[in-house]
Amino acid sequence: MGIKTRASVTVTALTALAALLAAAAQPVLAAEVALVQPGAAQGGSSLSIEGQIEPLRQATVAAQIGGNVLALLVKAGDSVKAGQAIARIDERDAAAGVLRSDAALAQAEAEAQNARTALERTRELRAQGFVSQAALDTVQTQAKAAQAGVQQAQAARAQATLARSFALVSAPFAGVVLATHLEAGDLASPGRPIVTLYSPGAMRATAQIPLSQAPAARRASRIEIELANGQRVAPAAHTELAGADPVSQTLEWRLDLPAAALPGLLPGQVARVHFLGAAAGPGTANTLRLPAQAVLRRGELAAVYVAQGEGFALRAVRLGADRGAQGVEILAGLKPGEKVAAHAVQAGLVGARPAQ
Repeated sequence: MGIKTRASVTVTALTALAALLAAAAQPVLAAEVALVQPGAAQGGSSLSIEGQIEPLRQATVAAQIGGNVLALLVKAGDSVKAGQAIARIDERDAAAGVLRSDAALAQAEAEAQNARTALERTRELRAQGFVSQAALDTVQTQAKAAQAGVQQAQAARAQATLARSFALVSAPFAGVVLATHLEAGDLASPGRPIVTLYSPGAMRATAQIPLSQAPAARRASRIEIELANGQRVAPAAHTELAGADPVSQTLEWRLDLPAAALPGLLPGQVARVHFLGAAAGPGTANTLRLPAQAVLRRGELAAVYVAQGEGFALRAVRLGADRGAQGVEILAGLKPGEKVAAHAVQAGLVGARPAQ
């Protein structure tokens, strides 16, 4: 290949590269995303609220004395019996406290014995007229004080013995270890959690009901709990807490699960509570609905892109029932009149803007 030919190829390559760079330098037009306004539909047939499973009986066992953890005898998932040892804490300091209390008790008993002997002698001398009544009263008071010292020393010894017993941490009831918070070698201190236990024999579903939906929930003719495996069960009993959460403006409902539904359930699992036959009535707010593609789902979290000026703002929402072609109910997070992106995935792209 000649010099002229090679020069021609080089020029052609440079020209193509310049064209690519020029194309890359052109501004990329931001994608416009269609908007949709949540539709209102009077909730008259059912109300669906997401909740979670939790045990009726759960306790966090904490250390009651300070010291290094010598051994953690259980791990998460273990079943324990009531009174079973779950951890051992270094008891040397507590043992020293017992020895100190033993010595203090021996000293107090010796002083009390000396005071009783002095009292007997003083009584004899008083009977013979060698001492005054005032001297006898003084000795009697000293004897009472010495006896009180014995009782105080006995109480201190009982307290030291009790503290020493806390070195062996036991399960307060039969259950399953949900989590461990310390390991062997960690320093335990009074009040520091060691393990969390729960009793699998009694579970419930809890749901946070928005205040606007509370009247509909109370009017429901039937309540069903949908478990993670798709099974639906009726609660054995339910309780509505008296106070509302000041931040989320919700009421907590606690629905006890029947024994037949307990096998396989774990604390923290998601459950959905369905309030069926909740006819509309005074004080029931309209339920907002959006197309399913307008809702961004990540695990159990849901959000929408709300149009704000020339862009979008991601906002968390609380979902209700999925009505299929009629849309997904939005129980909280949106206000009537707000516009959101019709396609949540498109709105999440860089440069996305609301369509005019």
